[in-house]
Amino acid sequence: MTSPEKIWTAGLIVIGDEILSGRTQDKNIAQVASWLQVQGIRLAEVRVVPDVEARIIEAVNALGAAYDYLFTTGGIGPTHDDITVDAVAAALGVPVVIHPEARALLERYYETRGGLNEGRLRMARVPEGSELIPNRMSGAPGIRRGNLFLMAGVPHITAGMLDALTGQLEGGAPLLSETLGCWVAESEVAELLRQVENAHETCQIGSYPFFREGRVGANFVVRSVSAEDLARCCTSLTDGLAGQGHMVTPGGI
Repeated sequence: MTSPEKIWTAGLIVIGDEILSGRTQDKNIAQVASWLQVQGIRLAEVRVVPDVEARIIEAVNALGAAYDYLFTTGGIGPTHDDITVDAVAAALGVPVVIHPEARALLERYYETRGGLNEGRLRMARVPEGSELIPNRMSGAPGIRRGNLFLMAGVPHITAGMLDALTGQLEGGAPLLSETLGCWVAESEVAELLRQVENAHETCQIGSYPFFREGRVGANFVVRSVSAEDLARCCTSLTDGLAGQGHMVTPGGI
């Protein structure tokens, strides 16, 4: 379901001491952002928080109020420091309950893997009123409560949960982009970038400088939900750069 006239937004909370310590390199931000873009939803803000209930509650309250959707990754496993469910339930003001369908899924999954012990049963706990997000990779499902989605921290499991949600969220038109590369210092064309962006209301221009081969350059990424507006903006920027004597490389450098 799409509503092109509205820009739908999402926040993401990445939860885990291991991310902040550097022991684990986060890969979920990029894959969640890419998936959301295909759904026509913009990832507007990301917070990385430790395994501290008060910090998770604070982030859930802030991002949940600011955006249409809120996603979390991490902290829904079987160990004592997996406290995302407890923190989210506290933020929502609801109790934590054992979801009967989640329990049944885990019982089946662990039937030939040593059975369902206390730690594994923790993965059936959800904030009251939640639905489940299917997880084909392992027994433990993700959790959905309205526009709030609690997903695993392991990237390939997160990917499977995102796949299960594909087409389930209301969003707008997908964001399109084109990249134009130029051997120029971005400071030299900053005014041109501003003028072109202001002249094309539905477009945004991002400037990404680099230093290669002993000289400076920049890639300009133009984004819009309209293919026609995107093309017009790219033409305008290309003409403007050429008018100042700068050759443009379509697709970027």
